[in-house]
Amino acid sequence: LMIDIRYKTLNGVILRWLFHHTKPLSVNTSILFSTTRSSMTIMPAWVIDKYGSNDVFRFTKNASFPVINYPNEVIVKVQAAGLNPLDVNMRGGYGAATMSMKRDPLNIKQSGSEFPLILGRDVSGVIMECGLDVKYFRERDEVWAAIPPWKQGSLAEFVVLSANEVSHKPKSLSHTEAAAMPYVATTAWSALVNTGGVSKDNCAKKRILILGGSGGVGTFAIQMLKAWGAHVTVTCSQNAERFVRGLGADHVVDYTAGPVEEPLSALEKFDLILDNIGGDTERWALNLLKPWCGAKYVTLVTPFLQNTDRLGIADGMMQTAATVATKALKHLVKGVHYRWGFFAPSGPALDEIRELVDAGKIRPVVEETFSFSQVPQAFEKMEKGHARGKTVVQISKGGDDL
Repeated sequence: LMIDIRYKTLNGVILRWLFHHTKPLSVNTSILFSTTRSSMTIMPAWVIDKYGSNDVFRFTKNASFPVINYPNEVIVKVQAAGLNPLDVNMRGGYGAATMSMKRDPLNIKQSGSEFPLILGRDVSGVIMECGLDVKYFRERDEVWAAIPPWKQGSLAEFVVLSANEVSHKPKSLSHTEAAAMPYVATTAWSALVNTGGVSKDNCAKKRILILGGSGGVGTFAIQMLKAWGAHVTVTCSQNAERFVRGLGADHVVDYTAGPVEEPLSALEKFDLILDNIGGDTERWALNLLKPWCGAKYVTLVTPFLQNTDRLGIADGMMQTAATVATKALKHLVKGVHYRWGFFAPSGPALDEIRELVDAGKIRPVVEETFSFSQVPQAFEKMEKGHARGKTVVQISKGGDDL
């Protein structure tokens, strides 16, 4: 029996079974991929079996191997995984109602069917297998991606993704560096480009304020906006001032020195505000925008998932729609636009970001790296907050260090 193991197929499980239970006469056996080659139906992963604190984490070498179910999907061998505050929140059950609806829109499965759940929204790795309709990628391509929160995550040896969520990794970055960027990059891109309306063609000399500039989204947004020629003002703590200036921030306001609205009000008004802080910032921030000039306030801190968790999907969405409509109308009569920004996975956005990275205009900001055996410690570090960049878990050993 002669089998070309690189032939694209939807039935990846049968193909792998045939590979391991037959003796092909001519097969290239220099496979780079699995540490579980004896049976590619399971893999190492960190999972949670219920929502809670850090003690819900469980390491297993028997997690289900991902399967290609649609012809536009790819399986990626994970080299490194980036962590985000969303992962800590999801571990505690944040957004569970909405994610459950997204995974099972017809509500066929029983409650809790998402478990065992694998967290991790950032991935950098190597494509192992492609579905029949995948044309832009091939096996062994190095890629990076931001994983939608309703899908199994990257704290595992392998992950399955849609090809339109994946992009070729920047050649100038290692996998560890690349894993620090996709989620914050696509979140910032969605908020600034899709919602805020800025682009490389219209950004020059625009005055943009980033509230909370030293975290993951803020550090990426500073660099992208400066690459496009904007004037960027940032709020952060005093000990982060040198850090954000090093990324290109033109003006920095220290929020620990007193109410930031006072020094910000003394500045020339802004064309766009990106709010990573939330809270009472809405009360004064919109007064900093240029009126009747198309200026926009975009906040990434929204009550959408909290509403659906608390009220259920239908009532939560109605409450959310009423809230955003009321706020938008309230500020529209003042000549400014109020918007909510959301994460949106996008391979094409990562393609454009890759060009900026390889041109040296954006660099990853990795604060700390952990081994695959240290996932609980990585989450403990994330929970402390006040990050100066990203936390990355190196997974290339596939659990052998455990």
